[in-house]
Amino acid sequence: MLDKVRPMEYDTNEPHDLSLTVEESEQYQLFALNRVYQRVMESSLFYQRKFSGFIGRSIETLEDFQQLPFTTKEELREGYPLGLQAVPNRDIVRIHSSSGTTGKPVIIPYTRNDVANWAEMFARCYAMAGVTPEDRVQITPGYGLWTAGIGFQAGVERLGAMAIPMGPGNTDKQLEMMVDLGSTVLCSTSSYALLLAEEVQKRQLRDKIKLRIGIMGSERWGDKMRARIELELGIETYDIYGLTEIYGPGIGIECHCHQGIHYWTDHLYFEIIDPSTGKVLPNGELGELVITTLTKEGAPLIRYRTRDLTRIIPGRCHCGSIFPRIDRILGRSDDMIKIKGVNIYPGQIEDVLRETTGASSEYQVRLSRQDARDHMLLVAEAEPGNDLEEVAARIEQNFKKKIGIVIDVKTVPLGTLPRSEKKSKRVFDERDI
Repeated sequence: MLDKVRPMEYDTNEPHDLSLTVEESEQYQLFALNRVYQRVMESSLFYQRKFSGFIGRSIETLEDFQQLPFTTKEELREGYPLGLQAVPNRDIVRIHSSSGTTGKPVIIPYTRNDVANWAEMFARCYAMAGVTPEDRVQITPGYGLWTAGIGFQAGVERLGAMAIPMGPGNTDKQLEMMVDLGSTVLCSTSSYALLLAEEVQKRQLRDKIKLRIGIMGSERWGDKMRARIELELGIETYDIYGLTEIYGPGIGIECHCHQGIHYWTDHLYFEIIDPSTGKVLPNGELGELVITTLTKEGAPLIRYRTRDLTRIIPGRCHCGSIFPRIDRILGRSDDMIKIKGVNIYPGQIEDVLRETTGASSEYQVRLSRQDARDHMLLVAEAEPGNDLEEVAARIEQNFKKKIGIVIDVKTVPLGTLPRSEKKSKRVFDERDI
């Protein structure tokens, strides 16, 4: 059975179908959980210290595994620079790093097998999105210590398509190459895809581009934003998932059904927990995603708390893939807005805008204190041809109805709010300034 889950060759018509039943997949994962646990207890100083109370134990059941403590990003920062490394120096071929904008960066070492497995998972993502060796893939995320650019490129090359490694920024050059090289696939953040879409319209390039697929990641994006990008670029978009600590982007992606993100269970084990209690939740319930790497060698992670909020979707996808799905990320447990005693996530704001006639996808939230009370101002763009005050009133009404609190809303014309070549900053909390 285990031979069936080794790195696969790609049939782009059926890229996501290993010959395992669901039961066999679950048996393999339990075997793999025990294997990675035994490996870190033998080779990782980080986990030898962390799991010192579990020496001599084995993982025979999922209940055994759930007794292991979680791994947190704070612990990874404390291991800076290479405290997570679990193999000899001679086996490390590359490092990547988180940005470190909120503290010490997390350095993740990769072995040759780690790099190969990541490229394999990324190639599966491309194939699941309908990318073939005939495509020309324009890659706009950044290169360097960040995992995005090089991950997107390695997946393209593993699949056998043409990589156009543009990197971030320089919109004039991006559009020039898009037209002249006939790019058919765009890889970017959703924020930059929106910026490019608007520039394509302004410059009347719609009939000159050949894009058909967009693969977007790195940030939360709502249905209205997706619809605008698809309409203005004439593409079908796919939400790709990943994080630096767990390889990078490419550990999961939507299929053509767009009913959740498939993830690769031969390399990863997903749990959903209650972020407050740590209790494992049943499939279908919303909570925090926890990931264990099954095949990672350089820096394996066990029960890593991602802070991403989602749920495991029960049942088999209509696309026929045996790989299970998580829902698109609602937000992060640490980017939650708490105001007037109510917890609000970005996904909820996007839902309000999606259901409000005349509202566009772009918004900013301004939090402040007025007369010793919390105050929230939502600045949202309105679609052309709508009265700004009427749209604002509808947003206020829908916000109160859906989220339960009264806020102030200001609407501005489409294109007023700043666009970003990377991730868009949407929440500005000035309460502690």
